[in-house]
Amino acid sequence: MKKFTSIHDVQNLNGLIELAQTYKQQAFRDAQLGQHKRLVLLFFNPSLRTRLSTQAAAHQLGLYSITMNAANGWQLEFEEGKIMNANKAEHIKEAAAVISQYADIIGIRTFPSLDDRAKDYSDFILHQFIQYASVPVVSLESAIRHPLQSLADLLTIAEHKERQRPKVVLSWAPHPKALPQAVANSFVEWVAATDAELVVTHPPGYELAPEFGQQAQVVYDQKAAFEEADFVYVKNWSSYKHYGQRLAQDHNWMVTLDKLQACPDAKVMHCLPVRRNVVIEGKVLDSPHSLVIEQANNRTFAAQAVLSCLLNPKNILC
Repeated sequence: MKKFTSIHDVQNLNGLIELAQTYKQQAFRDAQLGQHKRLVLLFFNPSLRTRLSTQAAAHQLGLYSITMNAANGWQLEFEEGKIMNANKAEHIKEAAAVISQYADIIGIRTFPSLDDRAKDYSDFILHQFIQYASVPVVSLESAIRHPLQSLADLLTIAEHKERQRPKVVLSWAPHPKALPQAVANSFVEWVAATDAELVVTHPPGYELAPEFGQQAQVVYDQKAAFEEADFVYVKNWSSYKHYGQRLAQDHNWMVTLDKLQACPDAKVMHCLPVRRNVVIEGKVLDSPHSLVIEQANNRTFAAQAVLSCLLNPKNILC
């Protein structure tokens, strides 16, 4: 593995999940692997779980991590041929080259504009770093994908599934803000690569981009979608067709205990942070249905598996 930006960078998905499971049992088994090496984490969008879990993963591999909040006070220019006579003092060409001298791996977290769909879906900032960096790049979430989250999600499903081919439902839920499609896109892409029945349910108008949405069965009736589900993954996203917009908000799409009567044994997942009693009823989050805390814990071991593979690409599990 030379970079980690999507499932397309993974050669051995089952092996990667197995490696994450191994680290969950023996977190410091490869504590010498990253010794005398540095991980630089650049956050163009703030984070709680991604930042802390990746730093914890680095520590467990012996990596020294350096974190920079790059959104404020450090303005980079990404456009080619730009006359830099405004507020941006450094171009990505120099910045990525210099950071590569300080780091053995670079992690980048970006965020979409939710305004320019074409630019967002080109993953412009992430790919500029990949182009000009000379060391491996890890996506800590991009404009259109969140692969570390999705790997943790698959690890969580693997630990809790009770049948070989579980039914996994991704359900849209209401939210007071317009949110990106990254988690939903990535979750569909990763689950579609496994032996699972994948269903996406949402109101009309919230269809995902074709390259992601076409990988799953779409059901516009949430109740019907939930029938006999083994896992219900809850997430809000804004419209792709009417890009970045919050269309008519149907608060009846909140996931409640009553709705889980259609799948009484289902486990409920969410990437967090979650708006209680808006996205998911508090009673669900406090019930045995909820996997959200364990799911968040798995972020560390997913990140550790990825960093391990970048440090040791000859590992057969990668």
